[in-house]
Amino acid sequence: MSPSTQSKGFTLLEVLITLVILSVSLLALAGLMVTTTRNNAFGGSVTEAATFAQDKLEEFRATAWERLLPTTSGPRTDQKEGSTGTRYGRSWTIEQTGDLKTVAISIQWNDRISHSIRLVSVVCR
Repeated sequence: MSPSTQSKGFTLLEVLITLVILSVSLLALAGLMVTTTRNNAFGGSVTEAATFAQDKLEEFRATAWERLLPTTSGPRTDQKEGSTGTRYGRSWTIEQTGDLKTVAISIQWNDRISHSIRLVSVVCR
């Protein structure tokens, strides 16, 4: 067997450079996965909060117009617990202007920071 003058493999330096590039890429991908997971969890929380607000709004729509009494002493409140254990504070006000009643429902919750959404609807006689 005669020694070949052409290389038929990878040098140690080439393998090390490849591993460094691969490691940096995988770390970036891991950071992206964390961000994606947080965004999905936030989207689930917003959906759940909107559902709780919509449930209360549908309850008011099913109530007779005469029984929707204006909230003169401040907003009414209650608490709901989501499927993931998140606690949602729900508050609502009803204001009457002539033959119209404006229903405003707010949902507040905390995960890492405070969030809130608000739905407003008008009910006519």
